[in-house]
Amino acid sequence: MIPSPRTATSLPRLLSGWAAGAFGFVVVMLGGWWFTVAVGLIVHLGLLEFFRMAQFKGIRPATKTTLVAVQLLLVTTQLASGGGWFAGDVAAAVLPASGAVICGWLLLQPVTGTIADIAASIFGLFYLGFLPSYWIRLRDLEGSGLALTLLACFLIVATDIGSYVVGRRLGRHPLSPISPGKTVEGALGGVACSMAVGALGGTWIGWSWGWLIGAVLGAVVAVFALVGDLTESMMKRDAGLKDSGDAIPGHGGVLDRIDSYLFVPAVVYSLVTLVLPLVQG
Repeated sequence: MIPSPRTATSLPRLLSGWAAGAFGFVVVMLGGWWFTVAVGLIVHLGLLEFFRMAQFKGIRPATKTTLVAVQLLLVTTQLASGGGWFAGDVAAAVLPASGAVICGWLLLQPVTGTIADIAASIFGLFYLGFLPSYWIRLRDLEGSGLALTLLACFLIVATDIGSYVVGRRLGRHPLSPISPGKTVEGALGGVACSMAVGALGGTWIGWSWGWLIGAVLGAVVAVFALVGDLTESMMKRDAGLKDSGDAIPGHGGVLDRIDSYLFVPAVVYSLVTLVLPLVQG
């Protein structure tokens, strides 16, 4: 089966895509609280769309409580980067404490919450709170935070471009029924493109065997970016929605644009803080 060809990119899609990219680049360069506030705004909008999808399935998540918990998680993550009291157990305790508060809120409702209500709320906290908090951790890494954050973003963009170009020209074999437009060839093209950018990035940062480590990092990022994309597609398919929203002209919702960016930062952060020192040592 050969997927149907994609339509030409519209002007609103191009303009909104460039605007989003420029905004992302500026806040990454600024770092600190500017970056944290930007991440908080984006995940707030994404979480609203996620809960909208859940409500289409008849689920009643603890929307307001989870929205507040997510912002608290992001703020304490930024505070922890400055050392002191928040660098210890306080920031780490926010996630389990928030989960307990969410469950308590659902218990107090006139109609007692269900397993689905609890699961959607806790997953929202994890999916659009805990995972994005790793962007803040990554950006705040002393010395290399800016370079690593930019590299992670460039690898995701390279994955998207490689998947689109190769998939459109050479795509023949569908990757998953969850997202019919994606092909195996496109996915491989995305991995290859990300590996090439990773090799350049690893050399630019100055790692020993930087081109090889960067290429491996590129392959890992491409895989997890694809997992993030397909995960959101799976949720939209289950909810019977084409897009998570209509906030971005030509692109759909905020969640449609950030899905590839959700799993990646935790993976990159773990690799550069746990695995890379062993390899470099």
